[in-house]
Amino acid sequence: MNKIEQSNSSDYNLLIKQISSAVSAAKRQVATTINNTLVETYWNIGKYIVDFEQQGNVRAKYGEQLLVKLSKDLTASLGKGFSKSNLFNMRLFYTRFPIFQTVSGKLSWSHVIEIVSVDNELERNFYLAETVNENWSVRMLKQQKERGLFYATCYTNSICLI
Repeated sequence: MNKIEQSNSSDYNLLIKQISSAVSAAKRQVATTINNTLVETYWNIGKYIVDFEQQGNVRAKYGEQLLVKLSKDLTASLGKGFSKSNLFNMRLFYTRFPIFQTVSGKLSWSHVIEIVSVDNELERNFYLAETVNENWSVRMLKQQKERGLFYATCYTNSICLI
């Protein structure tokens, strides 16, 4: 009989659980790091686009044409992920959150797209805070927006001046 067979099976099962737990935690950490890096990269791309478009001006003169050309060229050189609509969202992300630190590292790019689509700044910040505080999935965020949680909360608590 070898040593593994001689060892207590509950100790061996504990070893399996410990290793599995460590690997699972490492995978979650890697996924979180990758997500945070992508979100920050997309914010930076939005900044680069805005800086290029505006060149010191308050408003851009040719934003949509730039996005079409940029989408074509970036897709050719870097592959998927640079559609006109995605570049538009990156630019919108930067313009809605010009200070990156205001966006939580707990949000995926899909969360960001949902949040930046909200025009009202107070409402946008409400959904940002609630998504982080309540750990909402993207699906839950969409549902809460569709249900008008912001307006219901404002009405109930009389705290929002819109």
